[in-house]
Amino acid sequence: MGQIGNINTQSLFIDAFLQNNRLDHVTQLMGYHPKYLDVFLKTQHFILRGDGPLPYDYRHYIAIMAVARHRCSYLINLQKQEFVLQGGNEKWLKGLQFIPQKLRDLYELNKILAHRPWLISKTHIERLTKGKESWSLSEVVHAIVLLAHFHALCSFVLGAGITAELDHENGHTLRPQSICHDCVSDSDDEEEDKPIKTNPPHTLTQEYESTVEVLLKKMRTLSEQARETSEQEMVKRFRKVESQTIELGISGATELSPPKADISCFIEDASFGYQDFAKRGQSHDIPTFRIQDYTWDYHAFSLVNRLYNDVGNLLDDKFKTAYALTYYTMGRNKDVDTSLFRSAVWNYIHCIYGIRHDDYDYSEVNQLLERCLKAYIKTVCVYPERTTRSDYDSIMRDFRHSEKIHVLLMINDAKMQAELLYALRAVMTYMTG
Repeated sequence: MGQIGNINTQSLFIDAFLQNNRLDHVTQLMGYHPKYLDVFLKTQHFILRGDGPLPYDYRHYIAIMAVARHRCSYLINLQKQEFVLQGGNEKWLKGLQFIPQKLRDLYELNKILAHRPWLISKTHIERLTKGKESWSLSEVVHAIVLLAHFHALCSFVLGAGITAELDHENGHTLRPQSICHDCVSDSDDEEEDKPIKTNPPHTLTQEYESTVEVLLKKMRTLSEQARETSEQEMVKRFRKVESQTIELGISGATELSPPKADISCFIEDASFGYQDFAKRGQSHDIPTFRIQDYTWDYHAFSLVNRLYNDVGNLLDDKFKTAYALTYYTMGRNKDVDTSLFRSAVWNYIHCIYGIRHDDYDYSEVNQLLERCLKAYIKTVCVYPERTTRSDYDSIMRDFRHSEKIHVLLMINDAKMQAELLYALRAVMTYMTG
């Protein structure tokens, strides 16, 4: 999977500090993967501060609306500060009832995109672009990108257990990664890749060692097999994995207490949440999203670039970096082709959202992803606010900490891409009548 890279990490940290007047915990944790951090920072900077149709205060308030759906107080606090710095009306921070009608009109799209994006239709786009407080299509697309970005970032923040910043309530600093690892040799043999936040003991028992060996053997076997499978069988295998996601439930399945007042003021219809795509109704009136019918590369990319200049290029770089990132390691094993494992993670995330890749054999998901890892991925995707530290500790036990972070990066980007595919398909359907 991955290991700590120290190339350019320090300069990226400096750039992030100059942009944000702080080196936040998200940046520090993503610093394990500087290539990804580079494209992430460029993308986030562009959608919040670059050229675009939405005013700067709107951008940060939309971010607040997005992260409130997952009760991510860490990101709410950061975006509140940015909103004020951009000259935002502090009265709006009292809650949704104090904001302009135009922003309130966005809330339904925000709610559905966060939890059940397959329900988004051209009607939702049409409602925003009609009436007195109407949105332009370019504004709608900018808002969609912001919402999807921050919904996904909640999964990264809560999945990794990122804590409040030093200047926020209950905040504390992290052990800086740059101090510990900037001088590590390229081989990475001398320094254990340890968690940044609390550094629990990293023990490798024979049981865990054999687990990664079993995974490596499975990958070797799969890569050596020449299989011809009928389309009908491929669909059947997808359906099996899809139905199994229902059985998994949520790893932190206890009911959440009502959100605190400083979060609930940004939430409407708090009970609305994820519903397993396979449970979408006996009639299956909402069909599976076949990726070949509306792809990122050939459809969504060109549409988003046309309506919101240049953002498609940044998003494309970020998605490709998250998917293709590899250091050819897995735990303590080197020279490993990790592509099968990465494909299983990415395609399983899309499966959770009802997206099927026709050319992918979903039997590989069950062969390569342990049940506890699948449960963790599902929880972090759809109910990140329920993720616990024990969930994080229980997965991929003989992998490096940076490799777990890499899985979280894939969750971040595959989830964001899934939301964008559904929303941009609705935009295209609206535009073509």
